[in-house]
Parts: sequence; structure tokens; C-alpha cells
Amino acid sequence: MRGRAGTIVVGVDGSPGSEGAVRWAVEQARRTGAHVRAVMAWQIPTTYGWAPVITVDWSGDARTALNSAVDSALKETGYLDVDREVTEGHPAAVLLPAARDADLLVVGCRGHGGFTGMLLGSVSQHVVAHARCPVVVTHDAA
Repeated sequence: MRGRAGTIVVGVDGSPGSEGAVRWAVEQARRTGAHVRAVMAWQIPTTYGWAPVITVDWSGDARTALNSAVDSALKETGYLDVDREVTEGHPAAVLLPAARDADLLVVGCRGHGGFTGMLLGSVSQHVVAHARCPVVVTHDAA
């Protein structure tokens, strides 16, 4: 914990819901003196059939999306102490090990409105069930 009042890991996917999760995490860290680790997972999409060969910097694109989400949240909160990590893999499979020694894991939930919006997404549901630390699931205010 590097002499701090704990560590908060926040999952980021570039969606408005995950930006809200980053804002929530940095506000909680500001109040408690905790350290924030923003983590983004990326995977090469799987497709069926033939596709043209395209050169894509998956990791670089993920880092750009992570930086955009974190920078947006930091601009609103004034909090500065955020580590940023980009890792290849499924989001739940990346977040659980990242939060193994954390004090809190924060993820956003992309609601669909109405009754469906009350349900958790697959990643948030998985981390709630399997994380070793408390989990906060934030919902997009929109």
C-alpha cells in the first residue's frame, strides 16, 4: 500500500459508465487518502470468416481511451495520484488479479434503462461474485 490509506482499483473501458466509476473512485480516494489504480483490459476481437489484414495498435488504442477517461475525471476532481495500467485479456480476468490486494474495486455498469438497467453487466456481476475485496458498482447517471 506504499504508506497510503489503501488502494482503490477502478476498471475502465472508455464508456460513460466507466468514466463515472473513475470519478467515484478518485473522489473516494481524495476523501480517504487512498491510492487509485485505473485498469483497462483489451482483447483482439474474434470474428468468423475472412477479413482483410488490418494493422491496429490494440494496446495503444486502449491506453488512449484509458488516458482520456482518467484525464476527464481528474479535471473534474483535481485528484492527481492515479496509476494507469493497460493489460491484454478479458476485463473480469484482468480486474480480479489487479484487485487481489486492493481495499476496494470500482466498476461502472452500462445500464440499458428501465428494468434492464437495474441488472448488472457480465463483468460487474462476475467481479462482485469473485473479488476478494469490497466492490462498488456505479451506474451512469444518464
